[in-house]
Amino acid sequence: MQLQMYQVDAFASRVFEGNPAAICPLPAWLDDSVMQAIAQENNLSETAFFVPSEKGFQLRWFTPNREVDLCGHATLATAHVLYEHLGYAQSRLVFSTRSGDLTVAKQGGLLVMDFPAISPEPCQAAAALLEGIGGQALEVLAADDYLVVLASEEQVRQLAPDMAALSSLDRRGVCVTAPGKDVDFVSRFFAPKYGIPEDPVTGSAHCMLAPYWAGRLGKTRLQARQISPRGGEVLCELHGERVLLSGKAVTYMVAEVSLP
Repeated sequence: MQLQMYQVDAFASRVFEGNPAAICPLPAWLDDSVMQAIAQENNLSETAFFVPSEKGFQLRWFTPNREVDLCGHATLATAHVLYEHLGYAQSRLVFSTRSGDLTVAKQGGLLVMDFPAISPEPCQAAAALLEGIGGQALEVLAADDYLVVLASEEQVRQLAPDMAALSSLDRRGVCVTAPGKDVDFVSRFFAPKYGIPEDPVTGSAHCMLAPYWAGRLGKTRLQARQISPRGGEVLCELHGERVLLSGKAVTYMVAEVSLP
């Protein structure tokens, strides 16, 4: 059995930047174990699979070791594949997912994702969390992930987390953020528990970052940069309980997967 697969750099305007995702169009779902094995073989932070549906497409995301409920960069990459490689002509895509219906609209050179806004709540920092980030948090909040607020962009850049400590936490991952020097805020994201020591650009984390920084800065349109080694730009716009996340994507590779 042969499957077409695309590797796309999301939240990037050229290859070798942003967050790479593998995208597999399917006529019908494969067995979950096969999709997980493909994701493990790819060894990228996410591999996305999609099938046609009445609304548009059903979409699922897999890290190297498990399926996840929400992924931004692989959704952006899937929209890019549909528009640039598979001839999708409408201006708006609807993806049915484990996080409800997600839409992506093509607006000029940007792909704009409509995602749920997730408001993190202040929480008591676990000892393993403080150990994992070196104990320099100004604030600690939590939703699906922990949100750790530091004083400066430089502190975020210099952070060298203890991955063993972060792997023991009860949340998906840890997002570390601070005010940016030339953007509204910067961040890095770590999810070693999910097989992702550091994610290059994390769309889903911005569902939590945007409400936090909108409240702190008193503005709803925010320019963000994830300052991983690859780096990536995310434009965030808060609309009540939804957040629009905008970015670009570029194809790195078109491949064929051979299954037994």
